[in-house]
Amino acid sequence: MKFHKLLIVAVFAILASVNVAVAGGDASAGEAKAATCAGCHGADGMGNPDNPPIAGLDSAYIVEQLAAYKSGAREHAMMQMFAGQLSDEDMADLAAYYSGLKGE
Repeated sequence: MKFHKLLIVAVFAILASVNVAVAGGDASAGEAKAATCAGCHGADGMGNPDNPPIAGLDSAYIVEQLAAYKSGAREHAMMQMFAGQLSDEDMADLAAYYSGLKGE
């Protein structure tokens, strides 16, 4: 029972930090940081047959997914490597940039 309570507290702490990061996102800074992402997701964020589109996604969702890759909660070797190098500010900036692009 204690473990479940600790897990719930940890999840809420992570979600709270994600919301703070999203609020501070700078799309211009995100555009400057997006070169690595463009290698797989395309310069316009629209993806390709091997990689999903990220343009137009909700910024909170983008940050949540990047944080999950960084923590190892979501598995994909390439994404874990790249996300592992991102700060909270980097994640927020990238999210602000990609959420502002026109999606499908």
